[in-house]
Amino acid sequence: MYQVGNFIKRTLSAAIFAIVLIAGITLHPIGFLVVFLGITLLGTFEFYKLAKKANSTPQCYTGMFAAGILFLACFANTYLNNSGIFLLFAVTVVMIPIIELYRKKENPFVNIAFTLLGLLYVALPFSLLNYMVFPFNSHQFHYEIILGVFVMIWANDTGAYLVGVNFGKHRLFERISPKKSWEGSIGGAIITLGIAWLYSNYSNDLTLIQWLVTGVIVVVFGSIGDLVESLFKRSINIKDSGNILPGHGGILDRFDAILLVSPMVFVFLQTIKEFFH
Repeated sequence: MYQVGNFIKRTLSAAIFAIVLIAGITLHPIGFLVVFLGITLLGTFEFYKLAKKANSTPQCYTGMFAAGILFLACFANTYLNNSGIFLLFAVTVVMIPIIELYRKKENPFVNIAFTLLGLLYVALPFSLLNYMVFPFNSHQFHYEIILGVFVMIWANDTGAYLVGVNFGKHRLFERISPKKSWEGSIGGAIITLGIAWLYSNYSNDLTLIQWLVTGVIVVVFGSIGDLVESLFKRSINIKDSGNILPGHGGILDRFDAILLVSPMVFVFLQTIKEFFH
């Protein structure tokens, strides 16, 4: 009975999570702003909670404020062609070491480092998603690229899990994640590239080759992102980064892949804009 109840809880939370995420991606720029700004703030807060378990005292509220400002700055830059909010972000970042002078906390160097790392590791990748929904300086809302990236991440995770469970024998990175296998990773990669090929038939934003390259980015950096987050959790002896999603852990557990995929897709899209647009 407990297992059935737990399965229902996991299924419902996953369904609600997927509906909110897809709605935020596809319906309207303001919907995207609300959903992903919220995810950015929750993810940053979750990161600072984990940092406290690593014997540090990051500037949680200052860091969250800076994270929100960074996301808003990228949104305004891509949607409104306004870069003024970046100035406020720069001032906030400069204030972080100044604020630390007056906090009288132990390990000030570590506190500053973890505060800035939260911005680099969590807030920046989510903020760069703005450049997927407003690609190539068009200032027009295009959800195809970001939706495709998330669909490929889900395909890679699901494919790697199913193939790994049934055929996995050779461990991929046993020290960090004992259950992941090379067989699962290869299976996930094949399924992801298949999804990229299918998706290219319905999307005009990228060519087939560009979608396949995006698929490779998802496979490589999505898998590394999963391992990096596992490394963080293992270093402080916890299973989940949070409990905001019943049965699925926290924000960082659900978005570990996008934290490294997003910056690399951003670089790829800027390369396309520079040389092919």
